Amino acid sequence: MSIRLTESAASRARKFIDASPGALGLRFGVRRTGCSGWAYVVDVADAIAADDQVFDDQGIRIVVDADSLPLVDGTEIDFEQKGLNAAFAFRNPNVTGACGCGESFAVG
Repeated sequence: MSIRLTESAASRARKFIDASPGALGLRFGVRRTGCSGWAYVVDVADAIAADDQVFDDQGIRIVVDADSLPLVDGTEIDFEQKGLNAAFAFRNPNVTGACGCGESFAVG
């Protein structure tokens, strides 16, 4: 099982973590939404639950809850800046489809 960060994503995550007193790392997971079923959630981790899985990549602790892990295992998180838009981008090998607007995804 793994979650990986590109150099760009690690740099961006480090800025969020450093700006948040008490932050333990980056929390990554999913929530039900949209027409395809799932949307990614990225936030600062301020706690680690007993059933969370913790990954370390490029000096960043990535915390994933047990329910999200099967849906995001193997994902590479990138950070892309295109003109005025900047956002995390995800390369998830579990995705089997996505909605037209790109807000949600489906897994097999």
